[in-house]
Amino acid sequence: MPPHQDTFVKSTVVPFDPAGPPAPLRRLVHHGVPERWRSVDRSAHAPHIVAVPGDDGDDWAAAALVTARPHTAYLKIVDAVGDVPTAVEAVVSHARDRGLAQVKWEGWTVDPEAAAALGFVPLSLPLTPAESGGPGAGYLRGLHDGEVAEPPYYGQTTHFTCGAVTALVAQAHAGELPQESFDRRAELSLWRDATNFPACEPVGLGVAVRRAWPSSPVTVFLDTERPVLLDQYPQDEQEWRAVLQRTSRVEAGRAGVPVDSRHLSMTAIRSALGRGEHVLLLVSLADMQGFDVPHWVLCHGAVPGALVIEDPWTHTAAGDTWVDAHLLPVPDRALDAMSTISPDRFRGAVIIGCPERGTAPPPEPGA
Repeated sequence: MPPHQDTFVKSTVVPFDPAGPPAPLRRLVHHGVPERWRSVDRSAHAPHIVAVPGDDGDDWAAAALVTARPHTAYLKIVDAVGDVPTAVEAVVSHARDRGLAQVKWEGWTVDPEAAAALGFVPLSLPLTPAESGGPGAGYLRGLHDGEVAEPPYYGQTTHFTCGAVTALVAQAHAGELPQESFDRRAELSLWRDATNFPACEPVGLGVAVRRAWPSSPVTVFLDTERPVLLDQYPQDEQEWRAVLQRTSRVEAGRAGVPVDSRHLSMTAIRSALGRGEHVLLLVSLADMQGFDVPHWVLCHGAVPGALVIEDPWTHTAAGDTWVDAHLLPVPDRALDAMSTISPDRFRGAVIIGCPERGTAPPPEPGA
């Protein structure tokens, strides 16, 4: 698709208060839109209205409800009302003013033709039935030159299989996993091989990926020698899980999976992505979702100022959907902070290389 010609639209931006929407907005919304906007508590994602004043200066000619996960580099249009093209162009102008990487649009009330006319491309639908509660379509408009290749989106079906899902998405994106084989059985089978009960720690996950795809080179980066992800357990439960993690390190040696103790930098992650590799990265959800919970995401692309990830989990109670989590740009500095895991401030990652380059050296982590 050729680049869409930007049209600068002057707008006003106001916070969205579901209990007291502005009068000009009430005159624009209809057909179930107000109910959808009020159906969840979007406050954690900075909901605001981007409105375009009418000719009389009092009413609004167009408006859009816009949200985004904190510490990310996109805006999401939940709905646009009134003069929809004008509302959307106003959001795009707003996003460019903020130096963001993309605008997304949930497909509640827009069809593919209307979205395409405004420079948006359709997102592939999720593979998981669990995502059926979100919109039946989603659209993306990048604000930089170049495109990031789209992997399939798969929402984890349990609270603990994020590590397995990110590995499966990486291999599906690399062409090593047929889409018809990407299902819940695959999710749970890989998790069972990688788990430290119930989480997947970096070394165990790397070993499981190597076992599942022997032709894919795998390198684990973990800049601590102590067992990880155990602090929330009582001492007796930490002990046996620590034994399993030490066993994972032995198995890594037998399987030919290097465990690199150097700190993996964002620059090194960008370099790995530039070589066509995939980076499974352990992060905390504190900044993006408000929960200080360790969680695996997949880094698979880069744009100016941000790395593009797949997040297999969505916070539906906050209006967070697969449209947010799919092709999600996160500024390098923000991702650096998210992936510095407390209390030891360690970083855990698994890099999956390209099969045809199985003898290539691992990236320089401090580059």
